[in-house]
Amino acid sequence: MLFGLLPLIKMIILIINGIAILSEDRFLARIGWAATQPEQVSFGGNTGDVSIKAKMVNLISATRLLTRIPLIGINTVVIIYELLLG
Repeated sequence: MLFGLLPLIKMIILIINGIAILSEDRFLARIGWAATQPEQVSFGGNTGDVSIKAKMVNLISATRLLTRIPLIGINTVVIIYELLLG
């Protein structure tokens, strides 16, 4: 079962790596997905009128912020696993 889940785990790690390295200045700003304008929604306010694009921008920026340090360790473990048992 582990051998069946390992490619899926690697794929998820690669997708998160791809999101984490997106440059806001070079790529996201060109397509209009930069998080330069803060949302005017207060804490606990009505978030029903927030667009899908704004939610995706928030998801990308949160992923970039929260996964940079853990990805270093995860990538190191995956690289060592691939070198030893690959």
